[in-house]
Amino acid sequence: MKKNADMELCDGCGTSALLTEKNGNEFCPSCCQVAEVLSNQPDLAIKLAKLTGSEFERSDTDEQNPRELPDVLDAVRYRTRDREQNTWYVSVSEMEGDPVEIFASTAFDRDQHLQSRISNLTTITRLISLILRHVFLGEVLTLDKTLKQLHRSSRQKNDLPDMLSTVLSNYRKNEMGENG
Repeated sequence: MKKNADMELCDGCGTSALLTEKNGNEFCPSCCQVAEVLSNQPDLAIKLAKLTGSEFERSDTDEQNPRELPDVLDAVRYRTRDREQNTWYVSVSEMEGDPVEIFASTAFDRDQHLQSRISNLTTITRLISLILRHVFLGEVLTLDKTLKQLHRSSRQKNDLPDMLSTVLSNYRKNEMGENG
């Protein structure tokens, strides 16, 4: 578990707070405590849910505890060329042979012509990495995580990631569970 110095939205409750990373999610202090109980004492969580009249049942997917992404990973780097013959480097980070992150870069990233392509590439690799962590590590996918990755890959106002983020933000659930 590591602290994130940025004030961003909690993946659990959506509040803006100093977040702590746990199993690929970022939680506020309150949600972090709940997540600790759910992870370390699932029977206690079930008992408390019953005592408070809350519905809480374990499903088969609950048995798959998500693996945490370590700070250091092995990676394989591939060199490839696009149709304009630009050289690109694609690095795939692996855990136990499974791909969990993908990055791509080029030696020509200062070229203005490539800037919008690089922004789009960053978006694609961030979203693919999110999917890989879901598939191979069991990380939960949420709209907020998707929006966070789009926001982080945006290089300027109204680029593709910014436009996608703006549109998808309309589908965030408000406090009452409705779109808004």
